[in-house]
Amino acid sequence: MTHPAPERINYAETLDFPTKRIILFGTLLGLFLAALDQTIVSTALPKVIADLQGIDLYSWVTTAYLLTSTAMVPIYGKLSDIYGRKPILLVGITVFLLGSVLCGAAGEAFLGNLFGGGMMQLIVFRGVQGLGAAALTSVAFSIIADIFAPADRAKYQGLFGAVFGLSSVIGPLLGGFLTDNISWRWVFYVNVPIGLLALAFIATRMPRLASGLKPKIDYLGALMIVVFSVPLLLALTLGADKTYGWGNTLVLGLFALSVAALIAFLFAERRHESPIIPLTLFQNPTFRWGVIARFMIGAAFLGAILFLSLYLVQVQGVSATAAGTATIPLTVGLIIGSVVSGQIASRIGHYKPLILTGLVVMIFGFWWLSTLSADTPYGLVIVRMIILGLGIGPALPLYNLALQNAVKPYEIGVATSAGQFFQQMGSTIGTAVFGALLTAGLTANLSTQFRAQAQGQPQAVADTLVKAADSVKNSTDSASQERGQTPKTTAQIKADFDALRANVTKAIRDNDPKAIAALKANKDLPASMTSRLGGPSIADQVRSGFQQTYATIAGAVNSGNAQALAGVAANPQLPAELRTRLSQIPPQALRSPQARAQILSGIQQGLNAAQGQATQAATDAALKSALQGVDTGEKVTLAVARASKVAFADTIASIYRAAILVAVLALLATLMMPNLRLETRSPGERRAPAHVEI
Repeated sequence: MTHPAPERINYAETLDFPTKRIILFGTLLGLFLAALDQTIVSTALPKVIADLQGIDLYSWVTTAYLLTSTAMVPIYGKLSDIYGRKPILLVGITVFLLGSVLCGAAGEAFLGNLFGGGMMQLIVFRGVQGLGAAALTSVAFSIIADIFAPADRAKYQGLFGAVFGLSSVIGPLLGGFLTDNISWRWVFYVNVPIGLLALAFIATRMPRLASGLKPKIDYLGALMIVVFSVPLLLALTLGADKTYGWGNTLVLGLFALSVAALIAFLFAERRHESPIIPLTLFQNPTFRWGVIARFMIGAAFLGAILFLSLYLVQVQGVSATAAGTATIPLTVGLIIGSVVSGQIASRIGHYKPLILTGLVVMIFGFWWLSTLSADTPYGLVIVRMIILGLGIGPALPLYNLALQNAVKPYEIGVATSAGQFFQQMGSTIGTAVFGALLTAGLTANLSTQFRAQAQGQPQAVADTLVKAADSVKNSTDSASQERGQTPKTTAQIKADFDALRANVTKAIRDNDPKAIAALKANKDLPASMTSRLGGPSIADQVRSGFQQTYATIAGAVNSGNAQALAGVAANPQLPAELRTRLSQIPPQALRSPQARAQILSGIQQGLNAAQGQATQAATDAALKSALQGVDTGEKVTLAVARASKVAFADTIASIYRAAILVAVLALLATLMMPNLRLETRSPGERRAPAHVEI
């Protein structure tokens, strides 16, 4: 259904630049809040889990935020078109701050057992945060189109892209500092002063920025968007989880519900006078191909960040916490690409060539990342990050600019939020698809690499690696290891085994209590080894055996019975020389106490000499056997570490090869977009100031 375009104040002409600058500052603060929250929380999660005791709900801290923020983006965009940007932005910041305070208080005593406990409280309150964040991300980009002329928008859109890049640098650093030095709760509380400052600027200095549309709300369309997107995101999240899987009844049911809601949404939008997402927008080729391209960019961008961090942890040996900051080079490239492309677009009056150039650079960056191996120098990884960032950077602001420039002024909010919605949906679906590729690829690559490492190894090492390969191949959960832990480097593994050798030597040779305690505390050692530690030393065991032997011989000699002595002399466990000496003792010598004492004295001296030799031999044999086991363990550990690194590198490289295809699809969609020229103000054109509602 069509309706005439309403009259609308042209804020780009009526507002003076100082006012625009204040509006821009307040909007950037609000956007920074939402962007910061996506990165600052990740570094605090390990402490949160330890405090609130809910590791099984770990992923839902992020999922809850994603569900609510994604579902509400198009709804807020439409509401801002109806009621104006300012009230929606104020509501969004207020809800976001409320959610932040509640998240910081999760698990506190005054909340009691609300929602079942601390971890569930945090998940619910993260959902509240997402409700507010959706308003910040969807409305902020529309404000640029409200207060700046098309020719000027590009340079300021670049600032918004830079905010996301800056937050990815500051977030992990600030989150780690607050968590380590104050409390993880301040990761959420820190939003309050920033949010209050943004509220003050927006409430006092920003005009309403209303489109002039009559407030006709598409309640059914809004409901169907929620019913479509939330079950879809849940299904993708649960389907990628090993606990459920893609064939699970619940997952299939969620997919079915999402499809039904989509059909109902399309039906409702065709009949409503002011739909949440006007289907007529898809008749606009710039909008149609632009949202398809943004969907692809969303999948590729999040995959780049997520799996590059995994590569840095598992292959390069960067700590899990430092992995968040290790992607700073990519962020730097992204900021440069975003800001520079915006400035160039504002000068040349066209955005499509810049987007296409960025996509070509991005495709090259993904191709170069697809050549990553276990031996790629860290410096070259950094160069790859920068190239990829330079390619992705132009896409963030310029797609928004393209959509806003292609629709009517009163559709800017809904068009901008729709683009954001498609990008976030692409990110979620891309994460699920790439995650499935990771699991399947890692299983196959681990099995292959274990067998490859078995070649040329000693038999014991080769057998262990082949068994590991078979175990991985037959396991349905081979890729579910704790990937958040940083693997040890070759030098660290060798240092650990050198320390193990030292402790084994002290424990066996000296029966050292500290060495024994260290070995018992080592959970990597087999129980069959550690269970024998702490008992009698080898010297004591040998001494006890010789004492028993002497006691047996002394009993036979003192009995005076030649047959009893002959029986002892026939014992094959006694040394041959001692048996010979015992068999040569004449029977008459056993009748004299003095002779028996002399015989036993000689035997005692001989046994004492043999005891020392036997102790040394037993110690040497035990130590040699134990150290051989340590050597075998070191070779197995080094081979497993190498196989794991190569398998991870190969798997992640294959994911980037898939990302190339996604980026090419984004390029093809962009090629289909018209190369619209940005509007420019005629020379000497001036507008009289108008009354602006604050």
